[in-house]
Amino acid sequence: MVLIRLLDGLNEIVGRVVAFVAVIFALMIIYDVIMRYGFNAPTLWAFDLTKQLYGFYFILLGGYALRHQAHVRVDLVTETLRPGPRRVVEILGYLIFFFPFAWVFATRSWDFAMRSLAQNETTYGAIQLPVYPVKIAMAVAAGLLLLQGVSEVLKLVLNKQEPSHVG
Repeated sequence: MVLIRLLDGLNEIVGRVVAFVAVIFALMIIYDVIMRYGFNAPTLWAFDLTKQLYGFYFILLGGYALRHQAHVRVDLVTETLRPGPRRVVEILGYLIFFFPFAWVFATRSWDFAMRSLAQNETTYGAIQLPVYPVKIAMAVAAGLLLLQGVSEVLKLVLNKQEPSHVG
């Protein structure tokens, strides 16, 4: 189905792009350590900026992780079921637990981000970095997670499960 490929593809692209953020913040930490201990000249910006980049990295990979079935699951009930009943239980799990949580996460993080943007919120560190980009990333991540949930439910309903390969 085109919609499944579109939603999976969106989270796949976001996941791969965001993975490069890990390289960037690792290089920043290495630079800061070399400056601090090698030249006794610590940076003022590295700690706050790497914290924010880690926030981007961590939060934006939720949809990608769901796409690859990398979230923690408790399979005590479903592992003993045949494929048909297992799909029904998983669909009910999405409808009862996942979608309400994802909806609250999306709406509350959007409000949180807009408030931060309106206040031009900044960090309290040595340099004052804007906080709203990370909070907007939370709202985007919630939307991506919600969309990936739609894809996963469609796969269950249409019995279009693909082999998961995390990594």
